[in-house]
Amino acid sequence: MRGEVLLKRLFMGLVAAFLAAPLVVVAGVSLNEKRRLLFPPEGLSLNWYAALFADEKWVAALRNSGTIAVLAALLSVSIALPLAWFLWRYRVRYARALFALGVAPFILPPVITALGFLVFWTSVGLYGAMGATIVSHGIFFMTLPLVNISLGLESIERETVEAARTLGADERAVFRTVVLPGILPYLVSSFAFVFVLSINEYIVSYMVSGFTVETIPIKIFNSLRYGYTPIMAVVAVLFVAVSFTVFGLMARNGRLLRILGRH
Repeated sequence: MRGEVLLKRLFMGLVAAFLAAPLVVVAGVSLNEKRRLLFPPEGLSLNWYAALFADEKWVAALRNSGTIAVLAALLSVSIALPLAWFLWRYRVRYARALFALGVAPFILPPVITALGFLVFWTSVGLYGAMGATIVSHGIFFMTLPLVNISLGLESIERETVEAARTLGADERAVFRTVVLPGILPYLVSSFAFVFVLSINEYIVSYMVSGFTVETIPIKIFNSLRYGYTPIMAVVAVLFVAVSFTVFGLMARNGRLLRILGRH
C-alpha cells in the first residue's frame, strides 16, 4: 500500500515538473542580464522588468489589454446574467436553444468566430475600433459566465424564492434579496475568468482590430519581427502571475471546481 502511494506521488510529481518546466524556463529567461533569450540566464538582473514599464509602447499595450479585459468582462457578465436568470426562472420550451446560442461563440473554432466578427465590423465601418474589440471579446467569452451563473442559480432552492413571493416580495425584490446574494460569488468568478482569458486572447483581437489597437499578445507578435528580447519573457511571467492569482483564488473558494463540473 505504501509503495503504491509513493508511486502515485512520484508520478504526480513528475507530471507537475513537466508542466512547470516551461514556466521555469520563461522566468529564467526574463532574468537575463544581456539582451538575449538564454537559459540558464547569463547573469541575474531585473532590468528587463523595469524596461517593460519604461517603454511607452509596452505600457500602451498593457493599458489597452487591461481596458479591453475589464470592459469585456463587465459586458460578458451583463449579457449572461439576464439570460441565465430568464432560463432558470421561466423554464421555457426553447430554453435549450437559447442556451446553445449563448455557448455557440465559445464552441466554434476561434478563427471561425473571429472571421465572423471581422466581416461584421468591416461591414458597419467599425473595424479597428477599441469598442469593436471589447464587444467581440465580451460576446466570445460569454459562455463561461453563462455556464457559471447557471450553476449558481441551480444552487438556489426554489422554495426560498417561493417563500419570498408568498411574503409579498415582487420579482425585483426577490432578485435583489434572494437571488443576487446567492449568485454573487459566481458573478465575481465569471468576471475574473473572462478578464484573464481576454487579456490572453490573440486571434479575435487581431481579426477585429489588426494592429490598430495593439494589445499585449499582438505587441508580442509584432516584437518577434524585430528581434527577441527578454521583455517578452517578462510579459509572459506577468501574465502567468495574474492567471495563477485569479485561478488560485477561484480554486480556494471552490468556484473553479464548480465551473469545471463538480457538484
